[in-house]
Amino acid sequence: MIILGFVATLAILAYATWLALYVAPTEATMGNVQRIFYYHVPANILAEIFPYVNFIASGIYLYYRTRNPERALAADALALASAELTVVFASIGLGSGMLWARPVWGIWWTWDARLTTFLLLWLLYVSYLVLRRFSSTGQTQTLAAILSVFAAVDVPIVFMSIRWWRTQHPAPVFGGDGSLDPGMWPAFLWNSFGWLFWGTLVCLVRYKLERRRQLNEQNVAYAALDGADHLAPTRVLNSSVTHS
Repeated sequence: MIILGFVATLAILAYATWLALYVAPTEATMGNVQRIFYYHVPANILAEIFPYVNFIASGIYLYYRTRNPERALAADALALASAELTVVFASIGLGSGMLWARPVWGIWWTWDARLTTFLLLWLLYVSYLVLRRFSSTGQTQTLAAILSVFAAVDVPIVFMSIRWWRTQHPAPVFGGDGSLDPGMWPAFLWNSFGWLFWGTLVCLVRYKLERRRQLNEQNVAYAALDGADHLAPTRVLNSSVTHS
């Protein structure tokens, strides 16, 4: 089923790429470099959606970690998978944004509100993954869940930054005078749907892999405890023989 989903997603993305590169009209002032928009904006949108999947899953983990450990571990697996997807899409958003900025602005980067808050979002989720990977405490999952709360707070700031502050970043293109040309909508929507399906499938696969790792870890721990229980009477018997 997952393989079929990936095949369908690749077909959607291939069609969306054809629309973006060959069908959508060329923007009057920026030329063909504007076509980065069809990948940059969907990636940025998804980089602001998956943090809330991470946030909700982390909240479920914190609630159930003592009430229902099995449900808590399942939520934690989803939190980890969605955090990894956030880093992937935020990296695509940052990279494609710089590729667009160099020919249009003449610079790769500027510390305006939108770019800075989005970079902070990327750094927060990279920190989340580093914490998950290298923390040696027994509270790694709890600390990561708490960090996800601070990361989620940054998302509405990223979204509203170009409304709250005057920035070099372009104003919103959905609604008002900055609306997209009607001929650009199909390429944008198909790319958005395609990358959403791709992200969802990858998140599902990563979730299943993490759950398998968790269950294997549990089985190893149970086997070790079972072995210790079998060895305990032997140790007691040997101790008794020695003293006698």
